[in-house]
Amino acid sequence: MAGQRSVPRYPRAQSASKEGKGRVSAEHTPRQNHLLAALPLEDYERLLPHLEPVALPQGSIIHRGGDREKYLYFLTAGIVSRINVTANGSSSGFAVTGNEGVIGIATFLGGESMSSQAVVTLPGYAYRLRVDLLITEFEHHVPLRHLLLRYTQALIAQAAQLGVCNRFHSVDQQLCRWILSCLDRLPSNELAITQELIASSLGVRREGVTEAARRLQKAGLIHYSRGHIAVLDRPRLEARGCECYAVIKREYERLSGPENAIGNAGAADAGRQ
Repeated sequence: MAGQRSVPRYPRAQSASKEGKGRVSAEHTPRQNHLLAALPLEDYERLLPHLEPVALPQGSIIHRGGDREKYLYFLTAGIVSRINVTANGSSSGFAVTGNEGVIGIATFLGGESMSSQAVVTLPGYAYRLRVDLLITEFEHHVPLRHLLLRYTQALIAQAAQLGVCNRFHSVDQQLCRWILSCLDRLPSNELAITQELIASSLGVRREGVTEAARRLQKAGLIHYSRGHIAVLDRPRLEARGCECYAVIKREYERLSGPENAIGNAGAADAGRQ
């Protein structure tokens, strides 16, 4: 697409320091990830000693295209965008992931790496599991394997639908869909994010994001200022967008079950460690 924005060379996500580990563990628990929350207690407790807390600063890179993935990241907060970058630096996002899923599916699909990169668009936390431990769990224990494969099917459905959305729907509609998808994965109705990160996620020019946001603000759907979006009228925002948001959400609900689907953050047993 002409006019796509280049993706800046953001730093990589880093594991928490000794001090940071305690802070992350106090505020975020593995069960806040819907996949881990859905595991039987015996399987969860077997994994728990091997789950390493990781802070995910906004703009950091979990993996770049072609990197050999060493960990599977179970997100507990924040949002990660999966972005394809062309040789000339243009970018286009094809999926967003929050605490309903994981980053690093190549670790259990056998490919070792992905051609896309995973960028933290909204800051958060994750618990990561080393590849060797994941492979053992995946091969010998059915519950985690079943959950990861069903999640991957939902992720593929999301990527396919976003391909249609990016091709046929307006920037206004894409922005509505993107905002709604983010809100489903957050505890509030506000987003703190730069135009550049939104543009990279949508695969459009930054000016296009600014113009679309201004139109949505003029319609009374959002309040928009530099680096900040607050949703004022969600029902009308859903009506203003395209069908892609609802299609993707229904597919996650079908594959994950309503109790673990996107937008049901309270379903995870956050207090169980």
